[in-house]
Order: sequence, then C-alpha cells, then structure tokens
Amino acid sequence: MLSDGERMLGGLLRASHTATLEDTVPLIAGHAALSGFTHTKVYVSDLRQLTLVPLPGQVDARGVPLTPVSIDTTMPGRSFRDVEVVRAKAEDEPAAVQLWVPLIDGTERIGVLGATVQTVDETVEWRARQLASLVALILVSKRGSSDSWAALVRGEPMLLSAEVLWNLLPHGSFANDRVVFSAALEPAYEVGGDAYDYGIAGDNLHVSIFDAMGHDLSATLTATMAIGACRNSRLAGKDLLATSEGIDAAIGEQFGRTRFATGILADLDMDTGELTWINRGHHPPLVVRDGRLVASLDSELPSPPMGFGLGLSSGLERYQLQRGDRLLLYTDGIIEAQNPAGEQFGLERFVDFIVRHEAGGLSAPETLRRLINSILDHQRGRLQDDATVVTVEWQADRQATMTI
Repeated sequence: MLSDGERMLGGLLRASHTATLEDTVPLIAGHAALSGFTHTKVYVSDLRQLTLVPLPGQVDARGVPLTPVSIDTTMPGRSFRDVEVVRAKAEDEPAAVQLWVPLIDGTERIGVLGATVQTVDETVEWRARQLASLVALILVSKRGSSDSWAALVRGEPMLLSAEVLWNLLPHGSFANDRVVFSAALEPAYEVGGDAYDYGIAGDNLHVSIFDAMGHDLSATLTATMAIGACRNSRLAGKDLLATSEGIDAAIGEQFGRTRFATGILADLDMDTGELTWINRGHHPPLVVRDGRLVASLDSELPSPPMGFGLGLSSGLERYQLQRGDRLLLYTDGIIEAQNPAGEQFGLERFVDFIVRHEAGGLSAPETLRRLINSILDHQRGRLQDDATVVTVEWQADRQATMTI
C-alpha cells in the first residue's frame, strides 16, 4: 500500500503532465492535502527578485485574492533569500504551523511554497521539501511555453531589446560538487548590450561575458551575435582563440565593422582549477581568496574588442586557482555606476561587497541579488549603463547554501 507521501507526489507528478500553468494551483492543493498540507500557496519571484508573486487563482482563508509580497521583509521572502524552511504561526489557525519552503530547480530559486500543517516533525518537513522540489520542477516545465508566466513575473513593461536578450540568456545559477556559478544582470526590463553565457562539457566549465557598444536594439543584436557565435564555435570544438575570432568576424560581417563588443572568454578545468582565458578589450577578471582580492588578471598585451577585424595582439592567458577561490567577471556598469553627486560605486566597494556578504554565509545568487539592489540604490533606482556580474567559485564547498 502506498503511503500518503507517495500518493501525494506520485499523483501530482502524473496529473501534471498535461496540465497548464493555470491548472497547477488546484492540482498542488488537492494532492498536498493527501499528506495533511492545507491552504497551500505558491509564489514565484519576479524578474528582478524584489517580490514574490502568487500564481493566478489563489485566495487566502477569507477568500481574498493573494497579492505580491516583499522578498526582503517577509517570512516567505526569508525562505527564498536564505534557501531554508521557515516555520511560523498560521494566521488562519492559531494552533497550526505555517511552513514556507523554497522552490528550487537545480540551484535556481523559483519562488516559495506555503502550507499549513497541524504539527511538524521530521517526516512532515521531509514531505514538504519533496513536495516543493516537485512543484519547482513542474513550474519550470510549464514556464517556457506559458505567456501567463512571462506576464506574471514582469513588474513593468519590457523593451524589445530586453525581450530578445532574456530569451537567449541561460539561467543565472548553476552548481555541482566542484563549482558554483552565479550571474546577475540589470536593468532587467531595459537591458541592451550586456550578456553572459556558460556551459559544461565533461570537466570543463566555459564562461563568457560581453559588453556590446551602445544601449539600444543594435547593442542587443551585437550581444546576441556574440553569444550565438560563441556557442556555435565552442560546440564545433574550437578553442578560445578561434572562438573569439569567430565572434569578431560575425559582428564585423553583420554590422560592417561599425559595432563592437568587449568580452572575456574563459575555460575552467573543474578538476585542476586551471583557468584559461582571453580578454577582448574588457575589464580584467578578478580573483578573491580568503576574504581579499589577490589578483587582477591583467593581460600584458590586451586583445582588441570584437567586431573590428583587427586580429589578435595576444594569446591565451592562464592562472591556477586555489581551493575556495572566487573568480569575478563584470561590466563597466558595476564599477562606474554614479550617484547624483558623481561618486562611482567603484572597484573597491564592489569587491568588498562580495567578500562581506559571502563571509556572512549568503549564497552566491543572494549575494549578487543584494549587490544589484545596492548599485540601484547608489544610483537612486535607475542605472546609467547595463550592469552585469558573474562569479565562479572553485572547490568552495558552498553548494549546501543553494539547495534544501
């Protein structure tokens, strides 16, 4: 005979195959009740990770439609921020317990699941975690074809340039037992020329970051060409030098050498920690170790930006990472962000922010979420330039901060 937990998970999985996003709310509620979870609530993060937005059709115990809640100041927000199960008193049943469980796909934070239970023990919390994991997988399987999802997570209208770019970028979080990758990009709804990419092949992690000239649709198309040419070359087995030259040629041919993109293309051997990269006119990578900046990976002869067809002036660079090192890649919108008084956010403040927040036990994605918000606050809520940051931690043993 199946247990209540098995009937809950198995039944929900089976029913989800032909369900739409709108169907998931009653399906989750119905199957969760089999294990004693009542008043279930499902919230997903908005694009900028400022608020948790309820899936359509949900109401509270009084029948009032649920509204968005803050990620920074609420109990469900705490579950999302800290990637942990949060217990609270249930508002509708004072003797019951309200559980908030993060929805995680791999290491990507999707949102939170709320449920009321009469009592909590190890088995109940285990079932809540498994239910949340399954709900996250179901939502991810639905969002790619759901216009409802795309509209739900937007806090404001999106420019065409951002529409093009967001559909190209990979999700900004990945981790295995050797590396933790995290990325953040702002402004979410008006982004133009910044982009990042990554991919795993065997023991190799490829990471790239691009900053295309301008802040318009042409900048987005330049960044799109850079990512497309980069993927096309590396999937064809070409090395970093050939890949950067392929990007250079693709942008030059498309725009008649009137547009360009700077960038870093890097490969990390996840077993040995050997980093190989080429810098095409971009800010140098940084290495943070034991709470301080230990290296700025400057090139002796920097290569030119991609798009002008000028040829390479230098070859590949190499650096040996040590266990626990953090590699930082960024665009100029991070360090050159200015407040109304003309004060730049600056490199020192950027590095210090990363060091202080991760020393406090925050996950890499949460650290970058707070970094972007801090840069927005520095510029009074509106960036003058796209701001993108990528971090790669090697053998840092911090994966536990990103899963439940």
